[in-house]
Amino acid sequence: MKTVLLVATAFAFAGPAVAANLVTNGSFESTTAIDKTYFNGQVTGWSGGTNLTFIDFPGTADDLSKYLTVYGPFPTTSPDGGNFVEADGDPSYSGAIYQTVGDLTVGKTYDVKFYQAAGQQYGFTGPTTEQWQVSLGTDSKLSSLFSLPQGAVGPWQKQTLSFTASAASEVLTFLAVGTPGGAPPISFLDGVSLTASVPEPASWALMLAGFGSVGFALRRRAAATIAA
Repeated sequence: MKTVLLVATAFAFAGPAVAANLVTNGSFESTTAIDKTYFNGQVTGWSGGTNLTFIDFPGTADDLSKYLTVYGPFPTTSPDGGNFVEADGDPSYSGAIYQTVGDLTVGKTYDVKFYQAAGQQYGFTGPTTEQWQVSLGTDSKLSSLFSLPQGAVGPWQKQTLSFTASAASEVLTFLAVGTPGGAPPISFLDGVSLTASVPEPASWALMLAGFGSVGFALRRRAAATIAA
């Protein structure tokens, strides 16, 4: 019984561990670019990003002096701060960005977390939809869908997608997906992380309650044995 109580106490004080981020340069701060420019070959740790995929510096998404400008006002930065990715979701102009992530445990669940936002290229008309297709290895999931009226801005929002590792090393991929192709729909990305899933606070509470129940049962059993 003492062992159970000690373990429960240890969990109570320790709480859920902070998992390590396995993504390199998930905030897109390390770059050879000095201003808004094409993503391909400019961002440390990432490959791809061909066609109309850009690395944006703060305040450049709705700067009319730049190319691939969206209607504003668009936030200067994401909640993660600093640089972010801007990508055309038109299939004719989209280009996936990706990197290989290692130190995975086969069969273990991992959370891919990131911020996303959306907009429409300045000067174009009609409603649009925007989201990200996120893949870990061969498993793909879609982020929450933005459905925007003409010229609107989809504000930054936090996303969490869970994947089960099928190999010790897998490719993490982000592809902007939008409609209609000629609008054009623009997706934004920042603050990417990939960490091993940890129990939510409610799960920890249930776990501790379970330890308490076990301890109580053992105590009652011990008392019954003494009485006999």
